[in-house]
Amino acid sequence: MKKVLVITGPTAVGKTKFGIECASLFDGEIISGDSIQIYKGLNIGSAKPDKEELSQAVHHLIDIKDPDEGYSVKEFQELCRKKIDEISDKGKIPIIVGGTGLYIKATLYDYVFFDEEEEDDQFEDLSNEDLYELLKEKDPKALEKIHINNRKRLVRALNIYEKHKKGISQIKDEQEHKPIYDCLIIGLTADRKILFERINQRVDKMIKDGLVQEIQGLLDAGIGFDRQSMQGIGYKEFKDYFDGNKTLEECVEEVKINSRHFAKRQYTFFNHQLDVKWFEDRSEALEEVRRWLT
Repeated sequence: MKKVLVITGPTAVGKTKFGIECASLFDGEIISGDSIQIYKGLNIGSAKPDKEELSQAVHHLIDIKDPDEGYSVKEFQELCRKKIDEISDKGKIPIIVGGTGLYIKATLYDYVFFDEEEEDDQFEDLSNEDLYELLKEKDPKALEKIHINNRKRLVRALNIYEKHKKGISQIKDEQEHKPIYDCLIIGLTADRKILFERINQRVDKMIKDGLVQEIQGLLDAGIGFDRQSMQGIGYKEFKDYFDGNKTLEECVEEVKINSRHFAKRQYTFFNHQLDVKWFEDRSEALEEVRRWLT
């Protein structure tokens, strides 16, 4: 199995710096595991590595999308696995650095996604009630999460059943979610009080570095707050400011609050969904990586 090093943890804990250090020490290349850093022009609010940091290690999956484009877990999985193969084939260590837990898990484990093209129109003559009754016959468990008025999901579930001869719920139940790589997942952590102070300081620095001007430039370019790229923390909170409904100070405080809440959710996800080895001491984390590589 190919080796993959993962550096993860809550926002503002220092993943970027540590990832670059690992890339330098262990001959690796970095793959961004962040759902916003893929977008061009969204630099400050996404805490994207700056020019100096980018020059210190080879980075992948940064600035690969225009801000008006969509992005999905499935697309990230495909791109990230391709980069893992390319980096491994060069004899280097792929290092995924980021805090978007679902993206990382989908890449490392045997997740299967269903293509949108399975949603054809073979059921176009049926009413929602007919679709519901048909799905109740074929895959009743799917109806636990699909409302009768959600025609798109009803059709999609039926198409998946017709193609695979089993329901989407059964297919998901059969996925074992075993890792497909020899991975070491390093989780960086810090005392909660210190982490929250770092978050607050980072948000203040983002404002000082020109976050508001960055968002204004995106809006001027026709990138509205309804775009997927603008739904990340550090961007979406400023809609009320630009709409004239809140002061800048109120929106900045909202970014800080949302970032702290996000950090808590990240801990919950990582602890329940991934086999993470947590380290507060960075030197101990480096030793763990050395042991894993030998």
